[in-house]
Amino acid sequence: MADNTITVVGNLTRDPELRYTTGGRGVASFGIAVNRRYQQNGEWQEQTSFFNVVAWGTLGENVSASLSKGTRAIVTGRLEQRSWDTPEGEKRSVVEIVADEIGPGLRWAQAQVERNERSGGEGGFSGGGGAPAASGGRAPDPIYGDEEPF
Repeated sequence: MADNTITVVGNLTRDPELRYTTGGRGVASFGIAVNRRYQQNGEWQEQTSFFNVVAWGTLGENVSASLSKGTRAIVTGRLEQRSWDTPEGEKRSVVEIVADEIGPGLRWAQAQVERNERSGGEGGFSGGGGAPAASGGRAPDPIYGDEEPF
């Protein structure tokens, strides 16, 4: 069985742009530049690859609120190709990373983690205040229940 998983580490090339579908689901898109440095014939060479990243739902909302242009980030997801026709009738296509997880790179920076209240929808986090209803101040995980994550 083929697996389509990619992990990249790089810097955001633009602020995440958060939009909402007509159904109200958030989607953030941004670019990431990944640098590779290698030696060829005794000289250092540098190559940069640019990727478009799409993050859906609460992941996209959290990315939009947390990361900005220039931030070093780690993105794990899958490659997807989509095609469309321009208004002039030309066919276009793009390959982009559809993110499953995104986090700040911590090699040269620190980050403050702020947990959001869990929602029942995506198995992720959603914004909002108030104390969760479960005992101990935490909502039960939809997969592991009240079991500690670590």
